[in-house]
Amino acid sequence: QNLLGSILRIDVDETEDGRPYAIPDDNPLVGEPGLAEQYAWGFRNPWRMSFGPKGRLFVADVGQSRYEEINVVEAGGNYGWNVQEGRHCFQTEQCPEETPNGDPLIDPIIEYPHQGDGITGLTVIGGYLYDGAAIDSLRGQYVFADWLAGGEVFVAEEGADGWDTRSVPVQDEFGTNVLSFGQDEDGELLVCTTEEQGVTGETGAVYRLTSPAA
Repeated sequence: QNLLGSILRIDVDETEDGRPYAIPDDNPLVGEPGLAEQYAWGFRNPWRMSFGPKGRLFVADVGQSRYEEINVVEAGGNYGWNVQEGRHCFQTEQCPEETPNGDPLIDPIIEYPHQGDGITGLTVIGGYLYDGAAIDSLRGQYVFADWLAGGEVFVAEEGADGWDTRSVPVQDEFGTNVLSFGQDEDGELLVCTTEEQGVTGETGAVYRLTSPAA
């Protein structure tokens, strides 16, 4: 009954019913219970989204206490918050696999813990499925980071059994905190960083990712 925790889809070129925007007729909740602006729901705190070359919508979702996640969004999809964090139960003894209405809960394509083996972090920063030409080794892979990942980015490659994720060091460390990714007109990746935590300070910088030989 509210617009929080959802991916919203609106038509900014039209107005409708006193709103400064219109709602596309094929949104999943048009004519159904709920708010028609909603396209997908069950997120805690989406932080950055991007479209891949084939139109898939990738959304990073910041976790509460144990896991961070990346999702591919489907129309009408429910992504599990607040009974699941990543692929794991959250504040419930038994993880439900569907809503009370029988709709399935959709697992993330990528998750990583706040502590443990492999990649870890605190706050996921969504990136892009790389489609540039400067870094051959990353083409077709999803590049993202964690807020605390100064000096490295995370790379996930899609395979038959899911997405394999690894950490890739950056030769010239680019700040203590990663804030966001960008993409130029050639599909090359930009990284927004800062040396200071929080929303104050003057240490922000934008870096371009290139191969070591570039």
